[in-house]
Amino acid sequence: MTALGIDEASIETLVRRFYGKIMDDDVLGPIFGRAITDWEPHLRKMMDFWSSIALLTQRYDGRPMPVHIQLRLEPPHFERWLSLFRETANELFPGEGAAFLIGKAENIARSFQMGIQFFTVPKKPEA
Repeated sequence: MTALGIDEASIETLVRRFYGKIMDDDVLGPIFGRAITDWEPHLRKMMDFWSSIALLTQRYDGRPMPVHIQLRLEPPHFERWLSLFRETANELFPGEGAAFLIGKAENIARSFQMGIQFFTVPKKPEA
C-alpha cells in the first residue's frame, strides 16, 4: 500500500478532510450532526476502519449497520457521500491509490444500501 501512497498518516488525513467536508455539507452535515455529538472519537473509529480496509490491520471492531439504519439514509445520501469521498481521495492520493480507496468506498456504500434496504423495507406477507 505504501507504493500507492496509503499509510497510517495518509489515512488520518483522508478521514479528517473527508469528514470535515461532511460536517460542512448542506445535505450530509445535518444528518451526521444529529448522530455524532463528539467528532473526535468518531474520527478515530473511522481511522481504525479505513486502516483495517486499506492496510488489513484489523483495528476496527464495530457493527456499523445498526447505526446507519437509524440515520434513515437514502440513495441520494450515498451518492453525495461517494461524491465527497471521491473528491477527497483524488485530492490526496496518486491515481492508483485514489482508485483503490474509491473502489473500497463504492463497495461499502453498495453494501450499506443493500443492508439498509433489507432491514427497513417492509416484507410482503406470505400467501
